[in-house]
Amino acid sequence: MAKSKTLYYCQNCGAQHSKWQGQCNSCREWNTLVEEVVQKTEKKSWSSEAAPGVRKIAKPLRISEIEISKEERLKTNNQELDRVLGGGIVPGSLTLLGGEPGIGKSTLLLQISLNLSYKTLYVSGEESQQQIKLRAQRINPDSDNCFILTETKTQNIFQQIEKLQPEIVIIDSIQTLQTDYIESGPGSISQIRECTAELIKFAKETATPVILIGHITKEGSIAGPKVLEHMVDTVLQFEGDRNHVYRILRAHKNRFGSTNELGIYEMQGNGLREVSNPSEILISKNEEDLSGTAIAATLEGMRPLMIEVQALVSSAVYGTPQRSATGYNAKRLNMLLAVLEKRAGFRLGAKDVFLNITGGISVDDPALDLAVVAAILSSNEDIAVPKDISFAAEIGLAGEVRPVTRVEQRILEAEKLGFSSIVVSSQNKFPKSNFGIKIQKASKVEDVVSFLFG
Repeated sequence: MAKSKTLYYCQNCGAQHSKWQGQCNSCREWNTLVEEVVQKTEKKSWSSEAAPGVRKIAKPLRISEIEISKEERLKTNNQELDRVLGGGIVPGSLTLLGGEPGIGKSTLLLQISLNLSYKTLYVSGEESQQQIKLRAQRINPDSDNCFILTETKTQNIFQQIEKLQPEIVIIDSIQTLQTDYIESGPGSISQIRECTAELIKFAKETATPVILIGHITKEGSIAGPKVLEHMVDTVLQFEGDRNHVYRILRAHKNRFGSTNELGIYEMQGNGLREVSNPSEILISKNEEDLSGTAIAATLEGMRPLMIEVQALVSSAVYGTPQRSATGYNAKRLNMLLAVLEKRAGFRLGAKDVFLNITGGISVDDPALDLAVVAAILSSNEDIAVPKDISFAAEIGLAGEVRPVTRVEQRILEAEKLGFSSIVVSSQNKFPKSNFGIKIQKASKVEDVVSFLFG
């Protein structure tokens, strides 16, 4: 066994240093180096049958000589996850799923493994087999393809993989694994990097897809070295407020598909339900005409959504007016208030303004600007916006109504949900095909004011 030595790893970028220093030379972050005792042994292949020291040497090929074999993706029987992954799980890929504690990461992957038609090995280092069994009974108690293993040492996991020969491996979580080749505690930078490297080697050599669950930091990023996200093929983020029932699955990195797709789920007692039409759940069914509410046609990735925007404008009780936004950029809210003050003549400087995006989701699409303005003006004047009107346009600093991308998809979504008209920018160009919805065009904020309040 090799002699032990002490190294210092950067918690931000994973760079290795021989001695401690205040600033990392690689990422220039301060006070990120941590000490770890490293003791490496001779590495063996993950497979016990592989001959030690035998390795096929790769040869350079012309790009025209490289043959591409079309591989069939593995369907998960979960349309939302398949959409985010780009059509299913790619054989030999490594996927990392991150999210806040208690958001539903383990529930999602356990639910998928119970419904798969492939032989699946679910490895848990955080829960016992009895705990997983209790959760599985609520989701799908009748499953013959899901095998549960509670283990944290990678060498033991690979031994069970050789015996079972699973088609998909799920690890919950990467922070709990440890390998004999590194002498440091589970969750340390060196252990995470080494365990991930072993799993990558196994996945690529056997064409077996591996899905990892990863912890996140208090800032919301994946815990561990940043190199972890570079090593894997796909990085998924499971988002949502634990006080709300809806969850959003996003792809931050995907080598086999687009990162513009998202999946929406509803947390229920028997697991996560796929939401095929999120627009209906994000719009309230209140029959009363209430002021301060407007409907925006937005896009989350490639999926059009109709989102309800709520605003409350009231006189400031304290000296400084409050500006609060939930699910929306507070700086953009202040910009829109300044545009209304300067270009439309509304005196909002002495009033509190509260903005909320319903459903507990966060949206950064600039097409929400027009709906935000309409909701603020509606609350300020205490006049309700007609329920059958939706909005899709951006507001510029000069008060102009600017066009947004893929406006045809937004119009079709509004038409599908029964809206009679939609307000868009006059600069948007439309194909010759007729829409079954009235299109109102506006060129400046004043047009919207006159259109809503006369």
